[in-house]
Amino acid sequence: MATRDIYESGFDEDVRTESSANQCPECDGRVTTNAVETVCEDCGLVIDEQRIDHGPEWRAYDDEECKRTGAPLTAARHDRGLSTEIGRGTDAKGNEISGQKRRRLARMRREQTRGRWRSKAERNLAHGLGEVRRLASALELSDSVRDQACQLFRSAQNEDLLRGRSIEAIAAASVYGACRCNGRAVILDEVADTARVELSRVRNAYKTLNTELGLPTPPRRPQSFIPRFASELDVSDTVRQRAFELAKSAEETIISNGCQPTGVAAACLYKAAREQGQFLTQTDLAEVAETTPVTIRTRWNELEEVDDSKSAPA
Repeated sequence: MATRDIYESGFDEDVRTESSANQCPECDGRVTTNAVETVCEDCGLVIDEQRIDHGPEWRAYDDEECKRTGAPLTAARHDRGLSTEIGRGTDAKGNEISGQKRRRLARMRREQTRGRWRSKAERNLAHGLGEVRRLASALELSDSVRDQACQLFRSAQNEDLLRGRSIEAIAAASVYGACRCNGRAVILDEVADTARVELSRVRNAYKTLNTELGLPTPPRRPQSFIPRFASELDVSDTVRQRAFELAKSAEETIISNGCQPTGVAAACLYKAAREQGQFLTQTDLAEVAETTPVTIRTRWNELEEVDDSKSAPA
């Protein structure tokens, strides 16, 4: 399965996709498909409709109570969420069960645990997806980013990229790669700290995923880090807006070329705060941006030179 297709669709079946395999039978035009129907964009012919809904199904047994038949399929589970869990103590209606039935359920639970994994690869997949879900929860990522990270981990296992590498490192690299592909302002150091894995191992795992799977990662922009840094430093909206303008102007010049985007964003916040008369230290900014005060000072001097050149008379 191509990784690029994963991020273009984003696990959302409502996204319109072009069907290259089929053409319109009437006009040979371009055919697009969404969650409802397949239609020709040129002549408007509806080729297919009433597709299968993979969402949760609800069934009303009476006027007041509704029960669902099961959870929808999810990429965050190794079995797509179709496994069965044996309960404890009570039945489906909440009634207490006898001791004989509890002992029988305990034996069934033990046998289910023993036969849960059909292979070592499936056990590794379950462990890796559990680590991805934990990281996504700790980093407060959305469900779509979490599902993309889980699918990226599946692709890494299918390509045999886990051999000789830590499962935790590949899981952290999958989360970071999904964030990069979605333009999320997440720093690699933060992911490594949350994953309890050495930074060098996570960096090497991400380089492997990026090289072998061809991740469509856009370049990181300083503007994407400013809202997060401004929120952590509790600066005013005026400073935030001015820093965003400085970051855009820095991107148009050579300041941000080859420079760490977090350092440029921190320098823009520092300069904007000084212009508005607010006190921000370079040390505090460096701690939030996971960089050094020297980097912030260097980028700030470059921003000052650009402003001086613009204000100088021709």
